[in-house]
Amino acid sequence: MKTAIILGATGLTGGILLQKLIQDDRYEKIKLFSRKSVNISHPKIEEHLIDMLKLRDSAQDFTADEVFCCIGTTNAKTPDKDLYHKIDYGIPVSAARLCKTNKIKTLVVISALGADAESRVFYNRTKGEMEKAVLEFDIPKTHILQPSLIGGKRVEKRSGEYFFKVLMKIFNPLLIGPLKKYRTIHPETIVSAMIWLANNDFEEKRVLSDKIKAIVKKN
Repeated sequence: MKTAIILGATGLTGGILLQKLIQDDRYEKIKLFSRKSVNISHPKIEEHLIDMLKLRDSAQDFTADEVFCCIGTTNAKTPDKDLYHKIDYGIPVSAARLCKTNKIKTLVVISALGADAESRVFYNRTKGEMEKAVLEFDIPKTHILQPSLIGGKRVEKRSGEYFFKVLMKIFNPLLIGPLKKYRTIHPETIVSAMIWLANNDFEEKRVLSDKIKAIVKKN
């Protein structure tokens, strides 16, 4: 029986992950670190409502077998680039640092397709810098998922993203061969891959969107 930590359980993917771990008999405790409650009562859940930008202050409680990081914001939600960087870069890197300090051997992080520390695009560069920093901690079992545009209904409205999702429904069938990785991916697929990666041997540290789908389809 294992203990898992979820960062970002109030989001779309993190919420689905929480539900799946509640139903998974391999997990006896699920620690949630977030700034607001998920408002779910369950014997497995242990909530820690904190300032996520000060995650390191929770080092004493940050103990588990596995850490799942589902943190991510958007330009529309967080227009301030400094705050954006503190969230998308700072929180996952702080989580990796705590994993190293507390000897947590499994860390699974959601990044994004196109992440590149050398990119001129702020979003892609931030994700790329985060990936590089996380991997430098050399957590024994680290997997960084790089999904394409994530489908599914979100609580908050993202008009630009919604429009792009509509377009992708049309173009998805046209994306074949090397372009398949750009097809929309469902959050349930990402979550299933995250759980599988945490519980099975897999050599690749970075897992692109099409490989995420292949893992779920195969298993």
